[in-house]
Amino acid sequence: MLFSEIQERERRFKLALRAGIPIVLLVSLVLYSILFKHQTFELTIETGSLLCALLFITVYFIYFLMELSVKETLIDQTTLGFNEKAFIHKLNEYRPKTLVLLIIKNLSTINENYSSKSVDLLLYNIIQELNNELSLNGLEKALIARRHGAEFLIALNRNRDDIQSIFEHFIQNHSTIDEIELDYSFAVIKNTNKALDKTIPHLKDLIETQSKSAMPDASLIIEDAQELSRAEAEIVQAIKDKNLQLSFRPLLNIQNNIIDIYEISVKLKSPTKGTILPKHYLPIINRLGLGREYDMALVKHILSILPLTHNKISFSFNLSPFSLRDIKFQETFFTLLNESNINSSQLIIELYERKTHHNLSGYLKTLNKFRAKGVRIAIDNFGSSNASMEYMKHFKFDLVQFDRDYVTKLEDNNTQAMLNSLVNMSKELKILTVAKWVDNETQKKKLVTIGLDYMQGFGIAKPINEKELLDTYN
Repeated sequence: MLFSEIQERERRFKLALRAGIPIVLLVSLVLYSILFKHQTFELTIETGSLLCALLFITVYFIYFLMELSVKETLIDQTTLGFNEKAFIHKLNEYRPKTLVLLIIKNLSTINENYSSKSVDLLLYNIIQELNNELSLNGLEKALIARRHGAEFLIALNRNRDDIQSIFEHFIQNHSTIDEIELDYSFAVIKNTNKALDKTIPHLKDLIETQSKSAMPDASLIIEDAQELSRAEAEIVQAIKDKNLQLSFRPLLNIQNNIIDIYEISVKLKSPTKGTILPKHYLPIINRLGLGREYDMALVKHILSILPLTHNKISFSFNLSPFSLRDIKFQETFFTLLNESNINSSQLIIELYERKTHHNLSGYLKTLNKFRAKGVRIAIDNFGSSNASMEYMKHFKFDLVQFDRDYVTKLEDNNTQAMLNSLVNMSKELKILTVAKWVDNETQKKKLVTIGLDYMQGFGIAKPINEKELLDTYN
């Protein structure tokens, strides 16, 4: 039995005692006053009304407490684990040494292919199997909660070196449950601090960090929760101070063999941690709602250095779709653009979305606002998801940057044939094509043959910093 079920039974038993004792006392007092205080009992209108009132109060009180019990339940009705609210409340009593977040990454796919009853049973069985695994490893009374969807929070009152191996063993042995294949990811934070409610979002940040890694792992372990709190504070301060460190990746124009576009990658500068990578800071600034502030700082920095290069040079950079859709962000962006001393076509905004926006027509109108000002729009990692193709159906991009797999796996005949087809389609639509991650001469020759317009990678030119860029054009 789950620890949450044991706790829920104890809670209901205590609630029953709290409900029963006052009622027993009330009934006893009424019966005493009616039956024992008077020698004879007569059923009069007065005594009858009193008994009916007593019966009504008793029944009403019992049902009220039953309803209250359901509303204040500790458990998630689907999995019978703790719900998130009860879990966070219990943390203050439990004082765990380790927090774990386990995610079923393919839940959306499972929901599309199985009934809600089958999915609910699957989620229930996942928690049961997980509880069994922890118990077998001497971790009884673990707090297990369903956060939302298929996110499971686990609190353990021990710091053990084998936590990672326990969860890896669970994932390996339960890759399929109820004949449904599961894709897991998990993150672990040890030595949790007092601010446990703030530690939980860090777990999701760690999962997001993994998904942004070039070689994502199934797990990520942080030994000290305080380190994450310090890192978050450093990131927030770097955003406020606009401490951006830009790197410029040259794109070679195949037609004239000239570098006329630089793709910008951004890191944050911290006085204590040095450079902070996007995969580490982006989940945090998005969670804290600092995405627009970060994007605007980037835009201002770009507009300050682009006039110091050459009027034929363009900068390609990523902006969050949330920023682009924000009216105030748009107004500030266009004001800064009008005040700048550049041609707006020198700015290329990169989009990379894994899922199609729910209001696609509205989003495309937003993109057309930027297009109307002369800003060019590129789609990054093209071909990595169905969303990129869906956008291509409804919006004419200025550039498409193909997913890295099309270049790194170019020796595969199927990959080469698909890339060839996508390039031909782009040419018919008069869209410039970009191949990134070009590392050797063999790849370069094949891509020239296919007919790419631009190439970028170590086989073309190494990235340069801001000083090197400005020295090149001054």
